[in-house]
Amino acid sequence: MWKRLFDRMAVRLIGTGRLTITYPDGETRHYGPGGAKAAMHIRTPEALRALCLTPELALGEGYMDDTIEIGGNAELEALLRLLLENRKPGAFPAYIRALDRVRFHARAIVQRNSARSARANVAHHYDISDDLYRLMLDEDMQYSCAYFARPDMSLEEAQAAKKRHIAQKLLIERDMHVLDIGCGWGGMALTLARDYGARVTGVTLSENQLATAQARTRAAGLEDRVAFRLMDYRALEDQFDRIVSVGMLEHVGLPHYGDYFAKVAELLDPDGVALIHTIGRVSPPMAHSPWIHKYIFPGGYVPSLSELLPALEASALWQTDIEVWRLHYARTLREWRARFDANLDTVQGWYDARFIRMWRYYLTACIMAFEGQAQCVYHLQLAHRRDAVPLTRDYLYAPDAAHRHAAE
Repeated sequence: MWKRLFDRMAVRLIGTGRLTITYPDGETRHYGPGGAKAAMHIRTPEALRALCLTPELALGEGYMDDTIEIGGNAELEALLRLLLENRKPGAFPAYIRALDRVRFHARAIVQRNSARSARANVAHHYDISDDLYRLMLDEDMQYSCAYFARPDMSLEEAQAAKKRHIAQKLLIERDMHVLDIGCGWGGMALTLARDYGARVTGVTLSENQLATAQARTRAAGLEDRVAFRLMDYRALEDQFDRIVSVGMLEHVGLPHYGDYFAKVAELLDPDGVALIHTIGRVSPPMAHSPWIHKYIFPGGYVPSLSELLPALEASALWQTDIEVWRLHYARTLREWRARFDANLDTVQGWYDARFIRMWRYYLTACIMAFEGQAQCVYHLQLAHRRDAVPLTRDYLYAPDAAHRHAAE
Protein backbone atom coordinates (compact mmCIF):
# COMPACT_ATOMS: atom_id res chain seq x y z
CA MET A 1 0.00 0.00 0.00
CA TRP A 2 2.62 2.57 1.07
CA LYS A 3 4.91 1.73 -1.81
CA ARG A 4 2.09 2.20 -4.36
CA LEU A 5 1.07 5.48 -2.74
CA PHE A 6 4.61 6.83 -2.69
CA ASP A 7 5.21 5.69 -6.26
CA ARG A 8 2.15 7.63 -7.49
CA MET A 9 3.27 10.69 -5.53
CA ALA A 10 6.79 10.53 -6.99
CA VAL A 11 5.46 10.14 -10.54
CA ARG A 12 3.37 13.31 -10.16
CA LEU A 13 6.12 15.22 -8.35
CA ILE A 14 9.20 14.74 -10.53
CA GLY A 15 8.61 16.68 -13.74
CA THR A 16 12.25 17.65 -14.36
CA GLY A 17 15.48 15.83 -13.59
CA ARG A 18 15.88 12.19 -12.63
CA LEU A 19 15.18 10.74 -9.18
CA THR A 20 16.25 7.18 -8.42
CA ILE A 21 14.64 5.52 -5.41
CA THR A 22 15.56 2.17 -3.92
CA TYR A 23 12.70 0.79 -1.83
CA PRO A 24 12.92 -1.35 1.34
CA ASP A 25 12.28 -4.51 -0.66
CA GLY A 26 15.34 -3.79 -2.81
CA GLU A 27 13.50 -2.66 -5.95
CA THR A 28 14.90 0.43 -7.68
CA ARG A 29 12.66 2.78 -9.68
CA HIS A 30 13.41 5.91 -11.67
CA TYR A 31 11.27 9.05 -11.86
CA GLY A 32 11.42 12.04 -14.17
CA PRO A 33 12.42 12.60 -17.80
CA GLY A 34 16.16 12.98 -17.20
CA GLY A 35 18.68 15.71 -16.52
CA ALA A 36 19.96 16.51 -13.03
CA LYS A 37 20.20 13.29 -11.04
CA ALA A 38 19.55 12.43 -7.41
CA ALA A 39 18.99 9.23 -5.48
CA MET A 40 17.94 7.89 -2.12
CA HIS A 41 17.53 4.49 -0.51
CA ILE A 42 14.48 4.07 1.73
CA ARG A 43 15.75 1.34 4.03
CA THR A 44 12.75 0.52 6.22
CA PRO A 45 8.98 0.17 5.74
CA GLU A 46 8.49 2.63 8.62
CA ALA A 47 10.48 5.32 6.80
CA LEU A 48 8.45 4.71 3.63
CA ARG A 49 5.19 5.06 5.56
CA ALA A 50 6.39 8.30 7.18
CA LEU A 51 7.34 9.73 3.77
CA CYS A 52 3.79 9.09 2.57
CA LEU A 53 2.24 10.83 5.58
CA THR A 54 4.58 13.78 6.31
CA PRO A 55 7.19 13.87 3.52
CA GLU A 56 9.13 16.99 4.53
CA LEU A 57 9.47 16.00 8.18
CA ALA A 58 10.08 12.33 7.38
CA LEU A 59 12.87 13.01 4.89
CA GLY A 60 14.90 14.90 7.49
CA GLU A 61 14.14 12.40 10.24
CA GLY A 62 14.95 9.45 7.99
CA TYR A 63 18.31 10.99 7.09
CA MET A 64 19.05 11.64 10.77
CA ASP A 65 18.11 8.08 11.76
CA ASP A 66 19.89 6.56 8.74
CA THR A 67 16.65 4.85 7.70
CA ILE A 68 16.90 6.89 4.51
CA GLU A 69 20.33 6.66 2.92
CA ILE A 70 21.31 9.60 0.71
CA GLY A 71 25.09 9.97 0.81
CA GLY A 72 27.39 12.88 1.53
CA ASN A 73 26.96 16.61 1.08
CA ALA A 74 26.95 16.50 -2.73
CA GLU A 75 24.31 13.76 -2.85
CA LEU A 76 22.16 15.45 -0.22
CA GLU A 77 22.39 18.75 -2.08
CA ALA A 78 21.45 17.09 -5.35
CA LEU A 79 18.38 15.46 -3.79
CA LEU A 80 17.13 18.58 -2.00
CA ARG A 81 17.75 20.75 -5.06
CA LEU A 82 15.81 18.34 -7.29
CA LEU A 83 12.92 18.18 -4.83
CA LEU A 84 12.78 21.97 -4.52
CA GLU A 85 12.85 22.45 -8.29
CA ASN A 86 9.90 20.08 -8.61
CA ARG A 87 7.99 21.28 -5.57
CA LYS A 88 4.38 21.94 -6.52
CA PRO A 89 1.43 21.52 -4.16
CA GLY A 90 -0.72 19.67 -6.66
CA ALA A 91 1.69 16.75 -6.77
CA PHE A 92 0.92 15.75 -3.21
CA PRO A 93 -2.19 13.87 -2.06
CA ALA A 94 -5.09 15.91 -0.72
CA TYR A 95 -4.41 14.91 2.90
CA ILE A 96 -0.85 16.29 2.72
CA ARG A 97 -2.06 19.55 1.18
CA ALA A 98 -4.69 19.81 3.91
CA LEU A 99 -2.09 19.27 6.63
CA ASP A 100 0.10 21.97 5.08
CA ARG A 101 -2.84 24.40 5.10
CA VAL A 102 -3.52 23.59 8.75
CA ARG A 103 0.12 24.29 9.66
CA PHE A 104 0.01 27.53 7.68
CA HIS A 105 -3.13 28.82 9.40
CA ALA A 106 -1.91 27.63 12.80
CA ARG A 107 1.15 29.92 12.65
CA ALA A 108 -0.44 32.53 14.89
CA ILE A 109 -1.02 29.88 17.57
CA VAL A 110 2.17 27.82 17.26
CA GLN A 111 4.41 30.89 17.23
CA ARG A 112 3.10 32.52 20.39
CA ASN A 113 6.32 33.19 22.26
CA SER A 114 5.80 34.13 25.89
CA ALA A 115 8.87 35.24 27.84
CA ARG A 116 9.13 31.70 29.23
CA SER A 117 8.71 29.84 25.94
CA ALA A 118 11.03 32.26 24.14
CA ARG A 119 13.81 31.47 26.61
CA ALA A 120 13.22 27.71 26.23
CA ASN A 121 13.28 28.00 22.43
CA VAL A 122 16.53 29.94 22.49
CA ALA A 123 18.14 27.44 24.87
CA HIS A 124 17.17 24.56 22.56
CA HIS A 125 19.48 25.86 19.84
CA TYR A 126 22.02 28.23 21.35
CA ASP A 127 22.83 26.53 24.63
CA ILE A 128 23.95 23.21 23.19
CA SER A 129 27.68 24.05 23.20
CA ASP A 130 29.78 27.11 22.49
CA ASP A 131 32.57 24.76 21.39
CA LEU A 132 30.53 23.52 18.42
CA TYR A 133 29.89 27.07 17.25
CA ARG A 134 33.54 28.03 17.69
CA LEU A 135 34.54 25.27 15.29
CA MET A 136 32.05 26.41 12.68
CA LEU A 137 31.94 30.21 12.86
CA ASP A 138 34.45 32.99 12.29
CA GLU A 139 36.73 34.18 15.07
CA ASP A 140 34.14 36.74 16.25
CA MET A 141 31.41 34.04 16.41
CA GLN A 142 28.99 35.83 14.12
CA TYR A 143 26.06 33.42 13.72
CA SER A 144 24.26 35.35 10.99
CA CYS A 145 24.63 36.19 7.32
CA ALA A 146 28.01 37.59 6.29
CA TYR A 147 28.36 40.33 3.67
CA PHE A 148 30.60 39.33 0.77
CA ALA A 149 31.34 42.80 -0.55
CA ARG A 150 34.01 41.19 -2.75
CA PRO A 151 33.85 37.67 -4.17
CA ASP A 152 37.31 36.78 -2.84
CA MET A 153 36.52 37.54 0.81
CA SER A 154 37.18 35.01 3.54
CA LEU A 155 34.44 34.33 6.08
CA GLU A 156 36.28 36.50 8.62
CA GLU A 157 36.51 39.39 6.16
CA ALA A 158 32.86 39.06 5.13
CA GLN A 159 31.63 39.04 8.72
CA ALA A 160 33.71 42.13 9.46
CA ALA A 161 32.21 43.74 6.35
CA LYS A 162 28.72 42.90 7.63
CA LYS A 163 29.36 44.61 10.94
CA ARG A 164 30.91 47.61 9.20
CA HIS A 165 27.94 47.91 6.82
CA ILE A 166 25.51 47.83 9.74
CA ALA A 167 27.54 50.35 11.73
CA GLN A 168 27.52 52.73 8.78
CA LYS A 169 23.74 52.41 8.47
CA LEU A 170 23.44 53.23 12.16
CA LEU A 171 25.51 56.43 11.71
CA ILE A 172 27.10 55.90 15.10
CA GLU A 173 28.87 58.73 16.86
CA ARG A 174 31.13 58.38 19.86
CA ASP A 175 29.38 57.78 23.23
CA MET A 176 26.02 57.03 21.66
CA HIS A 177 24.08 54.43 23.66
CA VAL A 178 23.28 51.42 21.48
CA LEU A 179 20.86 48.58 22.26
CA ASP A 180 21.71 45.19 20.74
CA ILE A 181 18.58 43.01 20.79
CA GLY A 182 19.58 39.35 20.64
CA CYS A 183 23.27 40.08 21.09
CA GLY A 184 24.55 36.53 20.58
CA TRP A 185 28.11 36.01 21.79
CA GLY A 186 28.68 39.76 21.87
CA GLY A 187 30.64 40.33 18.67
CA MET A 188 28.52 43.18 17.32
CA ALA A 189 28.38 44.97 20.68
CA LEU A 190 32.13 44.68 21.22
CA THR A 191 32.84 45.92 17.70
CA LEU A 192 30.62 48.97 18.12
CA ALA A 193 32.27 49.80 21.43
CA ARG A 194 35.87 49.12 20.42
CA ASP A 195 35.87 50.49 16.86
CA TYR A 196 33.18 53.17 17.02
CA GLY A 197 33.33 54.42 20.60
CA ALA A 198 29.72 53.51 21.42
CA ARG A 199 28.28 52.46 24.77
CA VAL A 200 26.34 49.24 24.23
CA THR A 201 23.71 47.29 26.14
CA GLY A 202 23.14 43.79 24.80
CA VAL A 203 20.24 41.51 25.76
CA THR A 204 19.98 37.77 25.19
CA LEU A 205 17.91 34.83 26.44
CA SER A 206 20.81 32.37 26.14
CA GLU A 207 22.80 31.67 29.31
CA ASN A 208 25.69 30.26 27.27
CA GLN A 209 25.86 33.32 25.07
CA LEU A 210 25.62 35.65 28.04
CA ALA A 211 28.53 33.99 29.83
CA THR A 212 30.71 34.05 26.72
CA ALA A 213 29.83 37.65 25.88
CA GLN A 214 30.65 38.80 29.41
CA ALA A 215 33.96 36.91 29.40
CA ARG A 216 34.87 38.49 26.05
CA THR A 217 34.03 41.93 27.43
CA ARG A 218 36.35 41.43 30.39
CA ALA A 219 39.12 40.13 28.14
CA ALA A 220 38.79 43.19 25.89
CA GLY A 221 38.80 45.58 28.83
CA LEU A 222 35.47 47.09 27.75
CA GLU A 223 33.45 46.67 30.95
CA ASP A 224 32.99 50.45 31.11
CA ARG A 225 31.42 50.50 27.64
CA VAL A 226 29.54 47.22 27.22
CA ALA A 227 26.96 45.53 29.45
CA PHE A 228 25.07 42.33 28.70
CA ARG A 229 21.81 41.28 30.34
CA LEU A 230 19.90 38.00 30.43
CA MET A 231 16.46 39.41 29.74
CA ASP A 232 13.61 39.61 27.26
CA TYR A 233 13.72 42.76 25.14
CA ARG A 234 10.07 43.35 26.05
CA ALA A 235 11.12 44.10 29.63
CA LEU A 236 13.40 47.00 28.66
CA GLU A 237 12.36 50.51 29.62
CA ASP A 238 15.36 52.75 28.73
CA GLN A 239 15.74 54.84 25.58
CA PHE A 240 18.64 54.39 23.19
CA ASP A 241 20.31 56.50 20.51
CA ARG A 242 20.63 53.48 18.26
CA ILE A 243 19.10 50.00 18.14
CA VAL A 244 20.55 47.03 16.28
CA SER A 245 19.10 43.53 16.04
CA VAL A 246 20.81 40.86 13.95
CA GLY A 247 19.15 37.50 13.38
CA MET A 248 16.65 37.86 16.22
CA LEU A 249 13.41 38.80 14.41
CA GLU A 250 13.18 35.24 13.07
CA HIS A 251 12.51 34.14 16.67
CA VAL A 252 9.83 36.73 17.46
CA GLY A 253 6.89 34.86 15.92
CA LEU A 254 4.07 36.06 13.69
CA PRO A 255 1.69 37.10 16.53
CA HIS A 256 4.32 39.40 18.04
CA TYR A 257 5.53 41.53 15.12
CA GLY A 258 3.33 44.40 16.25
CA ASP A 259 4.72 44.17 19.79
CA TYR A 260 8.27 43.98 18.47
CA PHE A 261 8.20 47.07 16.27
CA ALA A 262 6.14 49.00 18.80
CA LYS A 263 8.83 48.24 21.39
CA VAL A 264 11.59 49.32 19.01
CA ALA A 265 9.72 52.59 18.47
CA GLU A 266 9.29 53.06 22.22
CA LEU A 267 12.95 52.39 23.03
CA LEU A 268 14.38 54.45 20.16
CA ASP A 269 15.27 58.07 20.84
CA PRO A 270 13.27 60.60 18.74
CA ASP A 271 16.45 61.32 16.74
CA GLY A 272 17.56 57.69 16.72
CA VAL A 273 18.15 55.07 14.02
CA ALA A 274 17.47 51.32 14.19
CA LEU A 275 18.76 48.55 11.94
CA ILE A 276 16.97 45.19 11.88
CA HIS A 277 18.80 42.38 10.05
CA THR A 278 16.55 39.37 9.44
CA ILE A 279 16.02 36.39 7.17
CA GLY A 280 12.92 36.89 5.04
CA ARG A 281 10.99 35.68 2.05
CA VAL A 282 10.50 37.56 -1.23
CA SER A 283 7.38 35.52 -2.00
CA PRO A 284 4.00 35.12 -0.28
CA PRO A 285 3.97 33.55 3.20
CA MET A 286 4.09 29.80 3.61
CA ALA A 287 4.12 27.30 6.45
CA HIS A 288 7.43 26.92 8.23
CA SER A 289 9.40 23.72 7.71
CA PRO A 290 8.12 21.17 10.26
CA TRP A 291 11.59 19.59 10.47
CA ILE A 292 13.34 22.91 11.20
CA HIS A 293 10.62 23.75 13.75
CA LYS A 294 10.98 20.42 15.56
CA TYR A 295 14.74 19.99 15.61
CA ILE A 296 16.47 23.33 15.02
CA PHE A 297 14.44 26.48 15.72
CA PRO A 298 11.26 25.81 17.71
CA GLY A 299 9.10 28.91 17.64
CA GLY A 300 11.08 30.35 14.72
CA TYR A 301 9.62 31.63 11.48
CA VAL A 302 10.91 33.28 8.31
CA PRO A 303 8.53 36.15 7.47
CA SER A 304 7.53 37.54 4.13
CA LEU A 305 7.77 41.29 3.80
CA SER A 306 3.98 41.43 3.54
CA GLU A 307 3.77 40.05 7.10
CA LEU A 308 6.19 42.63 8.49
CA LEU A 309 4.87 45.76 6.80
CA PRO A 310 1.55 46.05 8.69
CA ALA A 311 3.44 45.98 12.00
CA LEU A 312 6.00 48.45 10.68
CA GLU A 313 3.29 50.80 9.49
CA ALA A 314 1.48 50.61 12.83
CA SER A 315 4.69 51.51 14.68
CA ALA A 316 4.77 54.93 12.95
CA LEU A 317 8.50 54.43 12.29
CA TRP A 318 9.87 55.61 8.97
CA GLN A 319 11.26 52.86 6.77
CA THR A 320 14.27 54.91 5.78
CA ASP A 321 15.82 52.04 3.83
CA ILE A 322 15.07 48.41 3.02
CA GLU A 323 17.97 46.48 1.49
CA VAL A 324 17.74 42.92 0.16
CA TRP A 325 20.69 40.53 0.37
CA ARG A 326 20.31 37.51 -1.88
CA LEU A 327 23.02 34.83 -2.07
CA HIS A 328 25.19 36.10 0.78
CA TYR A 329 23.67 33.66 3.27
CA ALA A 330 24.09 30.66 0.98
CA ARG A 331 27.81 31.38 0.80
CA THR A 332 27.98 31.97 4.56
CA LEU A 333 26.33 28.60 5.22
CA ARG A 334 28.70 26.86 2.83
CA GLU A 335 31.61 28.27 4.81
CA TRP A 336 30.06 27.04 8.07
CA ARG A 337 29.43 23.56 6.69
CA ALA A 338 32.98 23.31 5.33
CA ARG A 339 34.38 24.18 8.77
CA PHE A 340 32.01 21.72 10.45
CA ASP A 341 33.20 18.94 8.13
CA ALA A 342 36.86 19.93 8.49
CA ASN A 343 36.53 19.44 12.27
CA LEU A 344 34.46 16.27 12.08
CA ASP A 345 36.93 14.21 14.12
CA THR A 346 36.51 16.65 17.00
CA VAL A 347 32.72 16.81 16.61
CA GLN A 348 32.49 13.01 16.68
CA GLY A 349 34.08 13.08 20.11
CA TRP A 350 31.23 15.27 21.36
CA TYR A 351 28.11 14.05 19.54
CA ASP A 352 26.69 10.85 18.14
CA ALA A 353 26.15 10.07 14.46
CA ARG A 354 22.48 11.08 14.59
CA PHE A 355 23.30 14.59 15.81
CA ILE A 356 26.00 14.98 13.17
CA ARG A 357 23.58 13.95 10.39
CA MET A 358 20.97 16.34 11.85
CA TRP A 359 23.42 19.24 11.83
CA ARG A 360 24.61 18.48 8.30
CA TYR A 361 21.02 18.24 7.09
CA TYR A 362 20.23 21.58 8.77
CA LEU A 363 23.12 23.39 7.10
CA THR A 364 22.49 21.82 3.70
CA ALA A 365 18.74 22.43 3.77
CA CYS A 366 19.38 26.08 4.61
CA ILE A 367 21.88 26.41 1.75
CA MET A 368 19.24 25.07 -0.60
CA ALA A 369 16.63 27.46 0.81
CA PHE A 370 18.78 30.45 -0.14
CA GLU A 371 19.90 29.01 -3.48
CA GLY A 372 16.70 27.35 -4.60
CA GLN A 373 13.83 29.05 -2.77
CA ALA A 374 12.66 32.60 -2.13
CA GLN A 375 14.73 33.26 1.00
CA CYS A 376 16.83 36.37 1.42
CA VAL A 377 18.07 38.70 4.15
CA TYR A 378 16.34 42.03 4.77
CA HIS A 379 17.95 45.10 6.25
CA LEU A 380 15.24 47.32 7.69
CA GLN A 381 16.57 50.76 8.59
CA LEU A 382 14.05 52.60 10.76
CA ALA A 383 13.74 56.02 12.37
CA HIS A 384 11.18 58.38 13.89
CA ARG A 385 12.33 61.22 11.63
CA ARG A 386 12.31 60.97 7.85
CA ASP A 387 15.58 62.96 7.71
CA ALA A 388 17.39 61.02 10.44
CA VAL A 389 19.64 59.48 7.78
CA PRO A 390 21.05 60.90 4.52
CA LEU A 391 18.67 61.04 1.57
CA THR A 392 20.79 58.75 -0.61
CA ARG A 393 22.86 55.62 0.06
CA ASP A 394 26.10 57.32 -0.97
CA TYR A 395 27.22 57.60 2.67
CA LEU A 396 27.41 53.82 2.93
CA TYR A 397 30.08 53.54 0.26
CA ALA A 398 32.14 56.67 0.91
CA PRO A 399 35.54 56.36 2.62
CA ASP A 400 34.94 55.35 6.22
CA ALA A 401 35.85 58.73 7.73
CA ALA A 402 33.12 58.53 10.37
CA HIS A 403 34.50 55.18 11.51
CA ARG A 404 38.03 56.58 11.87
CA HIS A 405 36.75 59.63 13.72
CA ALA A 406 34.67 57.57 16.15
CA ALA A 407 37.63 55.40 17.05
CA GLU A 408 39.92 58.35 17.82
